[in-house]
Amino acid sequence: MNNKPAPNPGALFPIALFLILYLGNGIYFEYINPSKDQMGFYVVSVVLAFSFALIAAFMQNKNRTFNEKIHICAEGIGDDNIVIMLFIFILAGAFSGIAGAAGGASSTANLLLSIIPARFAVPGLFLIACLISMAMGTSVGTISVIAPIACAVAENGALSLPLCVGVVVGGAMFGDNLSFISDTTIAATKTQGIEMKDKFRTNIRVALPASFITLLILIIYAIANNGADIGTFDYSILQALPYFIVLFMSVLGINVYIILITGSVLFFLVGMITGSLDYVTALSSMGSGISGMFETMIVTILVASIAALMRENGGFEAILSLIRKKAGSKRGGMFGIAFLTAFMDIATANNTVAIVIAAPIASDISREYGVEPKKTASLLDTCSCIMQGIIPYGAQLLVAANIARLPSFNLIPFLIYPYILAIFVVISILKEK
Repeated sequence: MNNKPAPNPGALFPIALFLILYLGNGIYFEYINPSKDQMGFYVVSVVLAFSFALIAAFMQNKNRTFNEKIHICAEGIGDDNIVIMLFIFILAGAFSGIAGAAGGASSTANLLLSIIPARFAVPGLFLIACLISMAMGTSVGTISVIAPIACAVAENGALSLPLCVGVVVGGAMFGDNLSFISDTTIAATKTQGIEMKDKFRTNIRVALPASFITLLILIIYAIANNGADIGTFDYSILQALPYFIVLFMSVLGINVYIILITGSVLFFLVGMITGSLDYVTALSSMGSGISGMFETMIVTILVASIAALMRENGGFEAILSLIRKKAGSKRGGMFGIAFLTAFMDIATANNTVAIVIAAPIASDISREYGVEPKKTASLLDTCSCIMQGIIPYGAQLLVAANIARLPSFNLIPFLIYPYILAIFVVISILKEK
C-alpha cells in the first residue's frame, strides 16, 4: 500500500511566502531603499518570516484538524536527528563564546602569520582562515577575527585589499564546510543520519583539491609580486593551543560532544591562566555564545514543522515529480540535490537554514536514485557553502565588506576558492555512473 500523498504544488506556498517576505524585503531594504544603520537582509528576521510561513502551512489541508497538524509538527521536531542537532548547537555556541573571549582565535591567527614569510602573506591568510574556521566551526566568526588582520596586512604590505579579504572569506568557507563542529556539518549529517567522519571523507575529496589549486594560484601571485613588510602581530602560544587540540581531535573523528566539551574546558583553563578570562567573564561568554545559537535553533524547529506539514500535504512529492522529469539517473538526482540546495541558500542567505529546508527533500531524492547518504550530506553542505561564500547579501560577505569598508560586490571577483570548489563538485557528480 502506498501512503505517499499525491503531488501538490500548492503545498509549497509556505516556502514561497517565506521567500517573498525574507528575500523580497531584503532586496528592497538592501539595494532599493537602503539604510546606513541597518543591513537590508536583517530588517525582517528569518524567524519572523518562517513564523508566517508556518501559519500559512497550518491554514492548508482542510482534511486535517488543528490538533492533527500539531501532531505532525511534533513528529517532525521530535526526529532523533533534529534533537541531536539542537543539543550540539548548544555546545557549539558555548565553545565559540568562550574561545573568542579567551583570545584563542586571534592568537592562533597571529601565531601562524608570524611563521609565514612576509612574501607569502596572501596565501598565508587563506591557509590561516582555513585552519581557524576548521577549529572554530563558524565562517562568520572566522571572518570577524581574520578580516581585520587581512586589512592590516593589505595596508602594511601595499597589497590588494579586496584580494586579502576575499581569500579570508574563501578560507572561512573551506573550514565551515569541513569542520566537525560547524552548524552546517551538524545539519547536513544529522538530517541524513550519518556519522560526521563519513561526510568529512566524502567532502575532502572535492574540498582538498580545490583548496590546493586555490593555494597554488595565490602562491604564484605572491611570487610574481615583491615581498613587503606586513608588520608584527602579538600572540600567545598557550591561548592558541586549545584550537590545535580541538582540530586534532576532529581529524581523529572523536565524538563531537567530547570535542566541544573538552575545547570549552581547555579555553576556560587557558583563560584563567593567562588572565584573559575570570570566572564571571568565562560564564557570561559561554552564555552569550549559546544565545547566539538561539535563532538557528528556533529556525530549525520552525523549518522541521513546516517541512513535516508540506510533506503531509504533497509538497515534497511535487518537487520530486519535477526532479524525476529532469533527472532520470543517479547523476541527475545528485544535480537535483545540488541545485535545490544552492537555490535555497540564494533564497535564505543562510547556509544552515538552506540545508535544513533542503535536507528532507534531498533524502527522498537520494533514496529514489540510489545516492549514498554521505554523498547527499556532502552535497548539501558543500553547495550551501559555495553559494553562501558568493552571494553579496549573505552574512559572510556583508561582515567582511563592513570590516574592509568596501561594497560587498567588490569582493566577488576575488572569491577564488568557492568558484574552484563549484567546479570540483560538478566534476564529482559527472564521474558518477
